[in-house]
Formats: sequence, structure tokens, C-alpha cells
Amino acid sequence: MKRNVKEVNIHDGLDSTLLILQHRLKLGNRCPHIEIIRNYGDLPLVKCYPGQLNQVFMNILANAIDALEGNAMRASLTGQVNPAPRIQICTDRIQSNRIKVSISDNGLGILETTKAKLFDPFFTTKPVGKETGLGLSISHQIVTERHQGKLYFQSEPGKDTEFVVEIPVHDAN
Repeated sequence: MKRNVKEVNIHDGLDSTLLILQHRLKLGNRCPHIEIIRNYGDLPLVKCYPGQLNQVFMNILANAIDALEGNAMRASLTGQVNPAPRIQICTDRIQSNRIKVSISDNGLGILETTKAKLFDPFFTTKPVGKETGLGLSISHQIVTERHQGKLYFQSEPGKDTEFVVEIPVHDAN
């Protein structure tokens, strides 16, 4: 077993990440808080690099919060009424030796022109100086190279966005 590889409860990592981000879940006086829906399946302990995997969850969840904040700001400026902001986290065992973590938000989706660049280093949709554009690139590397898994997303402009992490249960490097 390599250094820093441990058997962990993925749900504990997700819950810890949400606790760290708790201060960001209240959008402000004019906007409702972000509702978190947890649909946790029955997962085994997973042999992984827990700190790195939690970084992946942090990046995906922070991006979802950013998207929902942007929607709330646009709605308050234009007088639009958006559905209550929501992030849903689902976990499931998809094969005897693989798990899936799905994190979705009910924001406005990802533009077609952005999709192809999303995992590129230094690509960001945020204003210059706000972010580095490395979060999803690093997350992709952690999931695919360090955990021999998959990180992908599904989104259409104007609809929900879902990021999916699939990793083996016992095969971390």
C-alpha cells in the first residue's frame, strides 16, 4: 500500500467538505440558502488518497456554489424568479468494484463553447484575478491518474449540471 492511501468512508469526506463550505451555502439577504440533498447509497470503504479526493469534492462543490450565486445575482438584478438553489449529492456502488459520486446543481448549465475547455489548465469562466482555473484540471488528474477513475459532466445551457466521479473501490495506486 502506498503512502497516504487509506480505506475511508466516502460519505465522511463529502460531509467534511460540506462542513468546510457551510459558510458559502447562505447566498445573502435577498437570496435563499442553497439546499443540500444527500442521497447516499450503501458504499463500502474505498481505498484512495482521501485528502486528494476531498479536494476534488471541494472543487466541484465550490463551482456549483459559484454557479448558483451567479444565478441568484442575475435574478435579483433582473427581477427574475429562479427555483430555490439546490445541490444534490448521490452516491452508489455501480459495480462490485466501483463507486460513483454524482454532484449536481440546478443552475443555468454550462455553455457549449465552455464544455470542451472545462478540464483545461488555467481555463476559467470567472473574472481575471478571482480564480486560477486549475480546480477542475487538477480534479481530473486526481481522479483519472491517481485513482484510475473517471471524471465527467453532463450539462445543457439552461438546465442542471451534474459532475460524476467514478473510482475503483480497492485499486488506488
